[in-house]
Amino acid sequence: MPKPGMLRNARGLLAVMALATTSLPCAAQANGERELAEAVAYEHGEGVPRDPSRAARLYCHAAREFNADAQFSLGWMYANGRGVPRDESAAAALFASAASLGHAQANNVLAYFASVPRRAPDCMREATFSPLPAPMFELAVPHPYAGPDPFVALPPWKQQIAVVVDKLAPKFAISRRLALAVIAVESNFASDAISDKGAAGLMQLMPQTADRFNVERVYDVSENVRGGLAYLRWLLAYYQGDVRLAVAAYNAGERAVDRYGGIPPYPETQSYVKRVLALYGSDTHPYTSDVQPSPALKRP
Repeated sequence: MPKPGMLRNARGLLAVMALATTSLPCAAQANGERELAEAVAYEHGEGVPRDPSRAARLYCHAAREFNADAQFSLGWMYANGRGVPRDESAAAALFASAASLGHAQANNVLAYFASVPRRAPDCMREATFSPLPAPMFELAVPHPYAGPDPFVALPPWKQQIAVVVDKLAPKFAISRRLALAVIAVESNFASDAISDKGAAGLMQLMPQTADRFNVERVYDVSENVRGGLAYLRWLLAYYQGDVRLAVAAYNAGERAVDRYGGIPPYPETQSYVKRVLALYGSDTHPYTSDVQPSPALKRP
């Protein structure tokens, strides 16, 4: 557990951040935006009677839709016991989830909760799959996909996984088709899959990768997909949109790709890259520029 002084400092920092961010969300997501605005109003009594408990419920509804601002604000409420019982484990889990969605302030706050065990609050533990129909997202790319989409007519049990991907992939700027291609090759949509090397869940996260991207429950569908997409986003930035190198690193690790200056000469990895590319249909993908590029890209 963190020292009391650290927690006092963390709460002070959280209070300042919350007041700054809840009035005007810094990275508001489309899903849950209405609930987020209502939650802010009820938390601060802006145009409505102040009601922290109702604000917490609204924040949690938006947080389940993977709204990073809602997750951050709800984490602050749990950290300070406002509208909900004080629960630092719940706060740590919410800050970790918001950080993985790109919320910079949540990432900074996590340092104060490094030794706190993470446990998602009960309101976040409702049904993994939404009973409501989810919109089908597809990230626009500057070139057509090759061949028909292999994920158009999935069986019902795989379609449930696709619903989660449809919600999460746009948050990480990852093409739905690439995300599903990786899931298909990694686990064939089996959420309880585990490899002989210890990779677990739908996107086969290794323990160190799960830790790196703040995934506590590797067999939880949403958490596993969130962690896998966060890793894919990082890899695509690191390899500047080269899908071949990004998925090779997903399979063999970026150190192996950097060491060989390309796809490592491992039969398993070479086969893996071919299978993912065949499903995805392209060897490029849009990427962000917030990661220092791989040295492998500078090699002839």
